[in-house]
Amino acid sequence: MITGNRLQALTSARQVLGQIRLVATDMDGTITQNEEFQDSLLVMLETLKAAGMPVLITTGRSAGWVHGLLHYLPVVLAIAENGGLYFTKENRYPTFLQPITNNHRQLLADQFQRLREKYPQLTESSDNAFRLTDWTFEVTGLSLSDLEWMTQNCHENGWGFTYSSVQCHIKPLPQDKASGLSQVIVQQFPNLTHNQVLTIGDSPNDESMFDPDQFPHSVGVANVRHYLDSLSHHPAFITEAEEGKGFQELMEALLAARRP
Repeated sequence: MITGNRLQALTSARQVLGQIRLVATDMDGTITQNEEFQDSLLVMLETLKAAGMPVLITTGRSAGWVHGLLHYLPVVLAIAENGGLYFTKENRYPTFLQPITNNHRQLLADQFQRLREKYPQLTESSDNAFRLTDWTFEVTGLSLSDLEWMTQNCHENGWGFTYSSVQCHIKPLPQDKASGLSQVIVQQFPNLTHNQVLTIGDSPNDESMFDPDQFPHSVGVANVRHYLDSLSHHPAFITEAEEGKGFQELMEALLAARRP
């Protein structure tokens, strides 16, 4: 259920943007455009780096994918698997944000089979083999009622569940982007407060970063509107443009707010 709609146009965010010292952004549907990185994104990330504004990615994508992406993108670090672990430029080995056991992946597979008992058509995502803390399968063709049933079934069996525009995730119950990001801030940015962090997303697996009790300054790119009815927390601000063009719009506003 929606607890309140905080959405404001980005044009009213200048005072907030002037406080920001760290950008934490989702990837798919947020900095991508039509499922790809555009030239303008890479230019903007380089501009932010030159301006002394660190950017980190927090995504539901797998550890394997994120390890490779961090090598090429001008960002300070990347959190993978919706808060399960992260990599830095200096340390390419994963730092886990959730404890996992030796049989963790098997337990995740067991839960996936429970879901397949009702939905035998479910298929693993192509990147599932590259994951360490969660298990993913395709979201295509699933209704909101299907996803609600899966959430309940996972919770009954001691697992968390979330989904994005790309995938469904079976995960440890406490694992989400906000809790992972909070740990990363303590470990990597100890001088920053949550009031100095801007969180950005577009779908239900970003919802924890829209929670004002955790991160008060959040922005949704315009395609987040597709999910508003199913979100308990809304971003504080919303861009006019969707996907990567919305991110570009937001970053231009952020840089303008930093100018004297």
